[in-house]
Amino acid sequence: MPHDDPSATRRPAAGSQPPGRGSTPTPATRARYRRIMRFALRYMVQEWWFALVLPRIGLGALARRGRPARFARIAERFHALAVDLGGLMIKVGQFLSSRLDVLPPEITKELESLQDEVPPVPVAQIRALAESELGVPLDRAYAFFDPEPVAAASLGQVHRARLSNDDAAQTGFADVVVKVQRPGIDAIIDVDLKALRRIARWLARIGFIAQRVDLPALVEEFAATSREEVDYLHEAASAERFRDAFAHDAGVEAPVPAWERTTRRVLTLSDVTAIKINDIAALRAAGIDPKAVADALAKAMFDQLFRDGLFHADPHPGNIFVTPRPGTPQGWALTFVDFGMMGEIPDTLRRGLQQLLIAVAARDGKGLVAAISGMGVLLPSADEAQLERAMSELFARFGGLAISDLQSVDPHEFEDFARRFGDVMREMPFQLPENFLLVIRAASVTSGVCSALDPHFNMWQAVEPYAQQLVRDQGKNVVRDLTQQAVRIARVTAGLPQRLDNLVSLLENGRLNAQTPTIDRRMNRLERAARRVVSAVLFAGLLIGGILLHPSDAVFGVVLMGVSVLPLLHALFAGAGRR
Repeated sequence: MPHDDPSATRRPAAGSQPPGRGSTPTPATRARYRRIMRFALRYMVQEWWFALVLPRIGLGALARRGRPARFARIAERFHALAVDLGGLMIKVGQFLSSRLDVLPPEITKELESLQDEVPPVPVAQIRALAESELGVPLDRAYAFFDPEPVAAASLGQVHRARLSNDDAAQTGFADVVVKVQRPGIDAIIDVDLKALRRIARWLARIGFIAQRVDLPALVEEFAATSREEVDYLHEAASAERFRDAFAHDAGVEAPVPAWERTTRRVLTLSDVTAIKINDIAALRAAGIDPKAVADALAKAMFDQLFRDGLFHADPHPGNIFVTPRPGTPQGWALTFVDFGMMGEIPDTLRRGLQQLLIAVAARDGKGLVAAISGMGVLLPSADEAQLERAMSELFARFGGLAISDLQSVDPHEFEDFARRFGDVMREMPFQLPENFLLVIRAASVTSGVCSALDPHFNMWQAVEPYAQQLVRDQGKNVVRDLTQQAVRIARVTAGLPQRLDNLVSLLENGRLNAQTPTIDRRMNRLERAARRVVSAVLFAGLLIGGILLHPSDAVFGVVLMGVSVLPLLHALFAGAGRR
């Protein structure tokens, strides 16, 4: 019988591990681990040579000129590695393709085309895993199970099936799709994450990388997302949450989980297959206006982003159907599927987005930095004053425009803005939270689908009502904020005489210290550079002395030339870890 809270009854106790985790490494998984590590080490050494060694011997310009082509080659080879290995490596590539904040465009562009398509698993293996999970033979679990898969991906495989009469009577539907985890995927995920964590720890020890991105945190963020995606109980619960959010809206639907046939590694959902949202010919044949579908999709996605806070993070055309529904106001409904990748907008991110919108409109560089800092975007090494200048320069030309006016801006202006903004994002110590990246991804995919349905679709007009609501909501709090600010000012004013008296006392006693972190850092760099210059001169002196003495005293000459290696190493690599 269905449970009141089936997700809770199926979900294991806190701290437990899903089946398959912690298994003994096999020769195949060990070989997979070594292959990933060899790939990483090869290109880490390559970039160490180009980024650290060549600039120290005066060839920095040469290294910079070849950087775009070098990055593109690395991305191409990783693309090939991911397709060959499958498993989590495909997800790694897809994850990296969205990290515009930490990776150059040569890499993200190449990885955008990485598709989650692999050869199907033999049905005998799928059958064995499903029967082990469900605890009954497949012929008893389902009245019919199609041996031909509907789709095969790196983490799971989908088959059509039909529930038994008893199960159909309980659930209210008979036709289902069954998603089964690929056999052995837990062990593959474990070894892939082990390799990624080790690589991240190595890279985190390099100063100039650690200042720009928290790689261990990035890997843990990716690991959490990956674990959720292979936890089918989580996906089923997400589908129910999505259905609940749109319970009042007949125009948006989602499949219903069959909880009695769902476990952590087997997911059974009502079959909601209908017209693919990008099949314009089929839509028109069914009497459905593609333009109306575009408007409905934009509204549904922005309701999720700005109203519900829980949103489908992968709304590509394969995950959305248009289902004819005679008798409803518009005669059809949007049906979302595949809830393995969901995003949530926590209150802190929501407040940060509101502050960001208002700061952009006011061209307030300081407010921009405060907003992105509040969202957890800035790393500790950020120079906020420099960021304020950079962000003000980037947003100044757009900050005073209404959202609907942006469509009339010259496209070249947008391209220039995107290029400059991307440069700042990669040069400054930014790291966008994954929830924020998922918002950007969901909005951009939605825009692409809507534009394909309606070439005249205006994303800005779709966003504007929500943006105006955010501003109105912020305006309701103005009086309260002003009151709180007045109280703070009163407190500061009350304590000002005492603070001034303390300042005068420090001046009289000669104990006033001024902290100048930027100047201190530059002085430290100059001191290190001076020491390296001395080492370079010492190296040249020892080397030349050894060469001159070698004809008359071969032993002493060789000793001098050998010793010259020490100051050479210092001149080349001193301070490399602090950059």
